[in-house]
Amino acid sequence: MVRIGVMGCGVVSDYGHLPAINDTPGVELVSLFDPDPTRVRTLGERYPQAARFTDVRSFFEDSVMDVVLVASPAPTHLANVKLAAEHGLHVLCEKPLAMTEEDAEDMVALMKARGLMLFSGFCYRFSPVSLRIKQLVASGAIGEVRSLRLVYLWNLDGKYTPGPDGKWGVNLRRHDRMLEGGPMVDCGVHQIDLARFWVPGEVVRYDGIGAWVEEYEAPDHMYLHMDHAGGAHTMVEMSFSYCATSRDPINTFRYELIGTGGLITYDRHGWRMELRHGQGTEYLPGASEKSFRGMYEALAVAIPSGNLGHLPTGEDGITATRIARAATNKAIARRLS
Repeated sequence: MVRIGVMGCGVVSDYGHLPAINDTPGVELVSLFDPDPTRVRTLGERYPQAARFTDVRSFFEDSVMDVVLVASPAPTHLANVKLAAEHGLHVLCEKPLAMTEEDAEDMVALMKARGLMLFSGFCYRFSPVSLRIKQLVASGAIGEVRSLRLVYLWNLDGKYTPGPDGKWGVNLRRHDRMLEGGPMVDCGVHQIDLARFWVPGEVVRYDGIGAWVEEYEAPDHMYLHMDHAGGAHTMVEMSFSYCATSRDPINTFRYELIGTGGLITYDRHGWRMELRHGQGTEYLPGASEKSFRGMYEALAVAIPSGNLGHLPTGEDGITATRIARAATNKAIARRLS
């Protein structure tokens, strides 16, 4: 049994990580840490088997763990990974790994020096949709992939949100994500990782173009273009401003892979997945675009055996974040006033 301690009891832990850990054979939730006692208490009541901590030193010294999930805010990732390394614990770290590439490289080097495993939390890899796309591409179902279009346009729960007193104010979760780098750094890293996961040939060139609906430094709507060594091109389009001030918001989430012999498409709305080629059209089973459970099933195998399977490494996290941040900075540098 792989024993997991969770650092960070926020939104993503609540809806994604903790239910998956709780439901996955081979892993066990043993402890929760968050400096906010209300968050620890709320989630602790839902998962009573887990010890609760608001003091980080007590979390490490009084818990018996094999792996630490770092799901705290991005600026705290480096410090939390260092503490895990000091205590000889493997780490699964939410994206982005760190606020700078140098910090992320320090994480990877430290964990390697201690003989510990560091994984990046790219749960999109483990969706049945993602795994089927990987299999189809590898089998040549659409020939050689030449173009990928990966689109996620949404509002990150809106620009404004009602507070406990019922009064509307700025949505701080969205605001903080914009300060940490914007939609390409926050969410686009998943699509960058998927393109690298699906298509042979490393990314050799990339560029970013931004659009500003709001006055943040980072663009709140952004386009990333990547060339792969094998000749494929990926376009990633990400937005946090899509319907951000609308009463009735909508969103768009879609994959399109164009090959020399066909097309693969996936639309999250209705979980529609299709394969179109010279023999006709196949309507494939759909699923959610992410799978936290699939990620923890892989973790349950990797920790005792060292067989990583499809688990994204710290290096994968560095690569995706490097591309996202550098492309965002390029967009910022060429912004027209």
